[in-house]
Amino acid sequence: MKKCAIITGASRGIGRATAKKLACDGFNLALIYNTNEEKAVELLKELECTAKIYKCDISDPKAVNNTYNEIIKDFDSVDVLVNNAGIAQQKLFTDISDEDWQTIISTNLSGTFYFSRAVLPKMINKKRGKIINIASIWGETGGSCEVHYSAAKAGIIGMTKALAKEVGLSGITVNAVSPGVIKTDMLSSFSESDLEQLSDSVSLNRLGTPQDVANAVSFLASESADYITGQVISVNGGIVI
Repeated sequence: MKKCAIITGASRGIGRATAKKLACDGFNLALIYNTNEEKAVELLKELECTAKIYKCDISDPKAVNNTYNEIIKDFDSVDVLVNNAGIAQQKLFTDISDEDWQTIISTNLSGTFYFSRAVLPKMINKKRGKIINIASIWGETGGSCEVHYSAAKAGIIGMTKALAKEVGLSGITVNAVSPGVIKTDMLSSFSESDLEQLSDSVSLNRLGTPQDVANAVSFLASESADYITGQVISVNGGIVI
């Protein structure tokens, strides 16, 4: 029987590339989106696997539980969870409002917690499963003018390491992929000059692609990574070594 993977934030960028890669790897897919239904439907048509899209606000724990129950009805079980959905914002620390803070934390960090909590009981019962969290280089080093984003991604790294210790005896691995500067919509506000400067700061002298990150997720989702847990795999082209 084919394995099933949930991917949050699947309609664009890293999530979209990951969906295509895992489809090629032979997974059935439960694809989570929130606002971009058109892109999600478009992705669904491109995939040569059994897949279904689900609209869900991952910052809402009830919505997450309801969506997970729908997925279980459709696919019976889940083998891999990719917590990819996230949002970013650049602001001076003193300009970050209470709403800004709550939005970034609830989407990036709480959403990862809610979906992980939803899938774990069945994974623990089966004594197998993989959780793969998408962190960020700024969660490792901190990013100026992105304190709330950095805090959320650092929280994901801490959650990854702690949860890996807790569920390892149940045969479940928990890892994080930490992208560097990746060419996605999150860079849409950057000028060409800014992007060139970013490229120059990378040892490999180029920005990363969603496919670079998807390849790392694919490895962690595979049997080849069965003895890897609690780790942060940095996909950053050498911008931080």
